[in-house]
Amino acid sequence: ACWKMYLGRPETDTVRCNAMGVLGDALFSNQRSAEALPVLEAELALNLRYWSRNEENILSSQTNLSTCLGQLGRRDEALVLIRGIHARRVATLGDSHARTIQSASNVIVACTNSSRFAEAKRMLLEQLPIANRVLGEDHEVTLSMQRNVVINLLNDPESTKDDASQAERTARSALTVVRRVFGAKHPQARFMESWLRHAQNKLETFGDDP
Repeated sequence: ACWKMYLGRPETDTVRCNAMGVLGDALFSNQRSAEALPVLEAELALNLRYWSRNEENILSSQTNLSTCLGQLGRRDEALVLIRGIHARRVATLGDSHARTIQSASNVIVACTNSSRFAEAKRMLLEQLPIANRVLGEDHEVTLSMQRNVVINLLNDPESTKDDASQAERTARSALTVVRRVFGAKHPQARFMESWLRHAQNKLETFGDDP
């Protein structure tokens, strides 16, 4: 209904463009990513064409589009967008700004989802200390990075017993924080519990191997 109300307005109307973004987000949020994609692409094109100086809107549109592409399995295309967003955040805000740290976390998640474990691990080594220092260990972005440490260590086919042991320690530590911040019944706590069990099971597969 919102989109139909503004459909007749000219392309240069900012409210029309915003309504298009709302439509794209609504479709995506309701698991209709294939329908959301052309809407999000059109919104980004309009922002680039008519409001190219509003970088924040462009970066926001690119973030939404990259998430949609990832959901559709087009992970390489999503990763290109997310890397570009992070590069712009670093260039304009510096590497210690909250938005830059969030964009770095998005790159890490995209690398993890694309099984680019080595790249994800390199970024985690760089970004996790920054997140802890700037945002604190209780922050959701910091906890997301902790989760991705565990996921990368366990899902990498070249992971070792030491990796599994590190994953178990990280998962246990992160679970303690999640339970304290969100409560033991929170979905994030359940999610981390499952990864802690995964780490423990993987450690058992190594047996007494050094």
